[in-house]
Amino acid sequence: MATPFRRILALLCSLPLLAALAAPALAADGKKTFVMVHGATAGGWEWKRTARFLTDEGHTVYRVTLTGLGEREHLNSTEVDLETHINDVVNTILFEDLHDVVLTGHSYGGMVVTGVMDRIPERLAHVIFLDAAVPEDGQSLWDIFGANQPLPPDRFKDGFMQVPWVKPGDKPPYSVKHSIKCFSQPVSFRNPAARALPATYVAFVPEGQTLEERAKMDRGWQRAQERGWGIRTFPGGHVAQQEDPQGVARLIAEIAEGRPASK
Repeated sequence: MATPFRRILALLCSLPLLAALAAPALAADGKKTFVMVHGATAGGWEWKRTARFLTDEGHTVYRVTLTGLGEREHLNSTEVDLETHINDVVNTILFEDLHDVVLTGHSYGGMVVTGVMDRIPERLAHVIFLDAAVPEDGQSLWDIFGANQPLPPDRFKDGFMQVPWVKPGDKPPYSVKHSIKCFSQPVSFRNPAARALPATYVAFVPEGQTLEERAKMDRGWQRAQERGWGIRTFPGGHVAQQEDPQGVARLIAEIAEGRPASK
């Protein structure tokens, strides 16, 4: 007869096997793993409400806060650059041992997720650019939006982009100043496996702008079409995730699951 100690030992030894047997069932239930990357001056807090709607549906969500921003403001420095932020996301995925990730990037976050695609494409299932920058290899954010002009001194000074909507004494969460090196450093996007990844570009279209007008002036939209990516639109301003977090969550889930746009 087995002693109580041996029974316990046998049970403990069987747990890894039980977990391995359960893993396919968990992977087959259609639930996704999302890694969300915010835009310039913001933080993971910006995606809190959207993430809650996704987790309520059983998905897993990681909201990365990039170094020096959000609750990591105490690490802010003029030495923080785009590569720092790419490493933030790459290491989140690697250290959490995530696979088949649906990676989303908003605004400046498009630069970051592009770098992540180039580094670890094997960990990604789909990449969603939410009203985000869509760079070519070797481009910086300023190359895309600055029209080869020098950085405006009234907005970019002392090594930071100064955001006028941040007021002293504001209560968290709030936007913070953002290192200029994040906007001037070029991104690498030359890995063939990265270029082969499924991706979708989402344009947040404000009231009063037609889809035709937006498609004509939106270089990210045009570049996504050139690459054969999916194109989706969503009514709202540039921070539509703040205006309608549930709607944006529904859209992200639809894209990740390969469903058509809801009516």
